[in-house]
Amino acid sequence: MFKKLQGKWKVNGWNLLLIISTFALGGSLCGIVGRKLLMLSGIEKGVGWFILYIIVVTLLWPVSVLLVSVPLGQFSFFKRYISRIWHKMKGDKTVMGSNQELTNIAIFASGAGSNAKNIITHFKNNPGINIALIVCNNPVAGVIGIAKENGIELLMINKASLSVQGECLSVLTKKNINLVVLAGFLWKLPPAIIEAYPKKIINIHPALLPAYGGKGMYGKHVHEAVIANRETESGISIHYADELYDHGEIIFQARCPVTPTDTPESLAGKIHQLEQDHYPAVIESVLKKQNPR
Repeated sequence: MFKKLQGKWKVNGWNLLLIISTFALGGSLCGIVGRKLLMLSGIEKGVGWFILYIIVVTLLWPVSVLLVSVPLGQFSFFKRYISRIWHKMKGDKTVMGSNQELTNIAIFASGAGSNAKNIITHFKNNPGINIALIVCNNPVAGVIGIAKENGIELLMINKASLSVQGECLSVLTKKNINLVVLAGFLWKLPPAIIEAYPKKIINIHPALLPAYGGKGMYGKHVHEAVIANRETESGISIHYADELYDHGEIIFQARCPVTPTDTPESLAGKIHQLEQDHYPAVIESVLKKQNPR
């Protein structure tokens, strides 16, 4: 049961314990306050008293759990949780975050996962966007731990499961993935996935495309080439992925200066900051255009 709740709420074991504690303490608090209020009212116990008690407790419960959630560090979860209950009670089917409007994102990553972590954090309090899956091809990648910490389902793949066997596409379909985000994923996606997600696969590249793109141009290799060619600026390119490396339509670019004293490592730091500053916001912008309200 606890594993199912972790998967449903996208939280790790510790956060699940804090959430359950908040439910319990919040329920106790609203029960105590409800009884105190009715005692002060002077209403005698009876059927009417119990009916009024249920109404009062129901009204107090959201406030109680929100108050308790603050010291337990679960305020953002309960704010989102109560918002969903409210929209369901209103019967609002068009609000982003209802079952019909939920956007499920799959993040593909091969390395440490700093971009993946940044994206997960950015959308954590958004009731309409769900990071539903992390796909990884590297058994020692740091992103694996990030997936586990955040209670996100992890799919480990190899070349066969990605391309030949079609297992990866099958999982994407089963999870009802609406958008694929590449965050340091070093393999080219097979045609079957590209065709299944036209303009729904986003990649980030650590240079100003079309320059310094293509096979083998990733990470330090890009920064080494930029410095070797004495470029005065570099940056990031966020683009739709297609069947070629770093080739799809560019969505957004941000620039940074390259100074004569820059090394591949210092330039990588500048690029990393641009990625952290812009990637989640651009993803959100793309989703808003695809799902206008």
